[in-house]
Amino acid sequence: MQQRTLISFAVLSLAAAVPAQSQQMAAPRPAQTRNVTLTGEVIDLSCRLGQGLAGDQHRMCAEVCADRGIPLAILGSDGNVYLPISHEMPGSGQNARLKPFAEQRVRVTGQVVNQNGARAIFIDTIARAS
Repeated sequence: MQQRTLISFAVLSLAAAVPAQSQQMAAPRPAQTRNVTLTGEVIDLSCRLGQGLAGDQHRMCAEVCADRGIPLAILGSDGNVYLPISHEMPGSGQNARLKPFAEQRVRVTGQVVNQNGARAIFIDTIARAS
């Protein structure tokens, strides 16, 4: 009888904990976005951050890395790195859009998201900067 009471208590304790835990793990709200136009350079994150490689002499390598799935990003003239993301669910990679601009200066319009220390951009337009 004592064992049955102990088991019942354990089951009730778990049942009470599940709603509290599910509230803590609720999906985060979408972050607020703001429309921007920014100028920067399309970079290969792996080689730039890991090896310090950059510039015209690195363009072909950046394109190969992009083909292998290494994310391309935009290093803004403000010194911030912007990760390109999509509005699609599930999301789609943005390397195909950025690859023609690898290691070049670009002008980008879109919506920027700042969340949890990261910056991302939903790209509307991208073109070479003069």
